[in-house]
Amino acid sequence: MGRAFVYVILGGGVAAGYAALEFVNRGISNGELCIISQEPVAPYERPALSKGFLLPEAPARLPSFHTCVGANEERLTPKWYKEHGIELILGTAVKSADVKRKTLLTATGETISYKVLIVATGARALKLEEFGVTGSDAENVCYLRDIADANRLLDAMQSAPGGKAVVIGGGYIGMECAASLVINKLSVTMVFPEAHCMARLLTPKIATYYEEYYKSKGVEFIKGTVLSSFDFDSNGKVTAVNLRDGRKISVDMVVVGIGIRPNTGLFEGQLTLEKGGIKVNGKLQSSNSSVYAIGDVAAFPVKVFGETRRLEHVDAARKSARHAVAAIIDADKSGEFDYLPFFYSRVFALSWQFYGDNVGEVVYYGDMSSGETFGAYWVSKGHLVGAFLEGGTKEEYEAIAKTTRLKPEIEDLSELQRQGLGFAVTISQKPPPVSSPVDVSSSGLLLEKPLFAWHATAGVILAASVAALAYVYGRRRRRW
Repeated sequence: MGRAFVYVILGGGVAAGYAALEFVNRGISNGELCIISQEPVAPYERPALSKGFLLPEAPARLPSFHTCVGANEERLTPKWYKEHGIELILGTAVKSADVKRKTLLTATGETISYKVLIVATGARALKLEEFGVTGSDAENVCYLRDIADANRLLDAMQSAPGGKAVVIGGGYIGMECAASLVINKLSVTMVFPEAHCMARLLTPKIATYYEEYYKSKGVEFIKGTVLSSFDFDSNGKVTAVNLRDGRKISVDMVVVGIGIRPNTGLFEGQLTLEKGGIKVNGKLQSSNSSVYAIGDVAAFPVKVFGETRRLEHVDAARKSARHAVAAIIDADKSGEFDYLPFFYSRVFALSWQFYGDNVGEVVYYGDMSSGETFGAYWVSKGHLVGAFLEGGTKEEYEAIAKTTRLKPEIEDLSELQRQGLGFAVTISQKPPPVSSPVDVSSSGLLLEKPLFAWHATAGVILAASVAALAYVYGRRRRRW
């Protein structure tokens, strides 16, 4: 018993939805595409689970956040898939894959064959048991990876109005869930081993700003230690968490966000793996030419930095999905995936974006104490390689993204700090790069790569400085 398709997407997360839309936009025929997912619902925007889904008032619910509304595109409901002749095989696990024979065997015993396979299996949440702590199956211990997890977390919150919650982990999930718990009027304590929150991305200085903001909302931080065990009542419900440093915290619920692990198990020994994921080339194609990988499970070459990385973020999932389909349908015209790493978060009244890489020297700008716009640049080997901005406008975020991709050469860090956000705004407004070098080192910043064709070097130096100062002054004036 089996079915055959031209294209099969294995996995039903964000990347699968965006890949399906790209296939349709590129004119595939009815019956050519199949999506196999363990989840019982069509692909949806996962970021909603830690944000709108947990709101106490007017919460987000399906079908409102099916893909691809996260990118302001069409919402792909189950009806949409049916209308476009796409087979959705939901609530179904695949227990084995044979990339040589181009077949997948489902848990129900059905064989699905394909000509081209896109692996979009994503990742699973790391469980406490993998660190020697038991208790994940307690009804008030929650993770957050899929909609079933979100419903469980919601039930736990509603069962403990005004109660005490402990969040284990200080990364993305921990910080966003902590904010949602506070909004739902729970008392929140965060526990993590690092010296500050979001340690993989944020500097101690930036992290301190967010920690202080969370403290103003009533969140307590316990850093430099980890969970060692739970206390349970007679019904198996967790009543307290015990920390390695000896502290005990009574709780009504626990949220665990301690990282993820890519779902590569079906392909170990069959495809080349790297950085914990499936290694792919610039076309998102694996070591087997009929298999592509996208989203969290893909380790792909990041051209702007000249190295292979695996990025755990929805933006990479969306864009890698589109590019993989383009490469499959029209390989000669698709080019190589040229992705600029991008991360963002929105919690409480805060909103930040980060582009590029957080390596090298850090140059801060803006006033963190004022609670208004502030940011940072990362400079490595003389070039700007990363940019962070809190509280920016759409145009300002676009400016730091464009500037980071250009990787301008920086000679004077103090001058970069003086110009601050105005530097990115000015650079992003320049004409496209040309081949002849222009040395503007007398301005305190050396913009040699990328290179810009300006009518007169002296005029540009003056214009850049005036523009940066006028931008900063104008931004302040708008707040007075």
